[in-house]
Amino acid sequence: MGPYLGGVYRFLLTPRWWGIHLFVVLAIPFCVFMGSWQLGRFEDRVETHQAAEEKPDPGRQAAVPLDRLLPVDKETSGRPATATGRYAEQFVVPGREVDGRRGAYVLTLLRTDGGKALPVVRGWLPAGAGAPAAPSGEVTVTGALQASENPGTDGVHAGGGLPKGQLGMISAASLVNLVPYDVYDAWITLTQSDSGMLPVPAVAPQGSGLDLKAFQNLGYTGEWFVFAGFVLFMWFRLMRREAEAARDLALGIQEEGEPVAAASGPAAVPASASAASTDSGSGARG
Repeated sequence: MGPYLGGVYRFLLTPRWWGIHLFVVLAIPFCVFMGSWQLGRFEDRVETHQAAEEKPDPGRQAAVPLDRLLPVDKETSGRPATATGRYAEQFVVPGREVDGRRGAYVLTLLRTDGGKALPVVRGWLPAGAGAPAAPSGEVTVTGALQASENPGTDGVHAGGGLPKGQLGMISAASLVNLVPYDVYDAWITLTQSDSGMLPVPAVAPQGSGLDLKAFQNLGYTGEWFVFAGFVLFMWFRLMRREAEAARDLALGIQEEGEPVAAASGPAAVPASASAASTDSGSGARG
């Protein structure tokens, strides 16, 4: 039995199968590594969320000067910040929702004493409403500190093509070509809006909560582990099919309707044909 099995599975040592073995040996650890990495990212999000739940609400902490909270990170995002200056250019940020209603943010740049400008979201207006003018003179504002937006932030219009005076993304990168002075790489949303506008609530920093993206990491974890199992399953299935074919060939079993392969050499010539040939040759010589 041993030699028989060795003959059937000898195909596993062919160059073609060495390539399949190499693919399986590399693919399975890679899938397991990627699955473990995605699972680690999900666990990090869970730990960050739990830590944020245990900490006091950033919005309830005492307000401090803006420069003491920069650069914005997960610890300073949402903290009340104060800044003093004079309002300058104003923009409307369309396509933003507050309390399920669609409208626009009113963003005004605050020129500080240091010369840099701080984007200040003074409030939210329903679609079609006119933006009120900013207060004149020197003002001191207090609001929740927020990190600059990016193309992946909810509500951002990163495609361009907006009319003059409108802004698709609140960030220094989008403002640097619109104003002739430096802009802080951060912004604040006023805790108390002026001119009857609704205050814009602060949002948690990206990657700090159990949002849809966090559960996507968990879904990707399952997919990578399924891929690893699928690779192993296909290797086993292909090996079984080829082993069965080799076994049938070794036992001389042919499938129904399959033509018999022609043999070569003198032994393949039928006896009747050989006899007829001999008789014909004898008659010719006579």
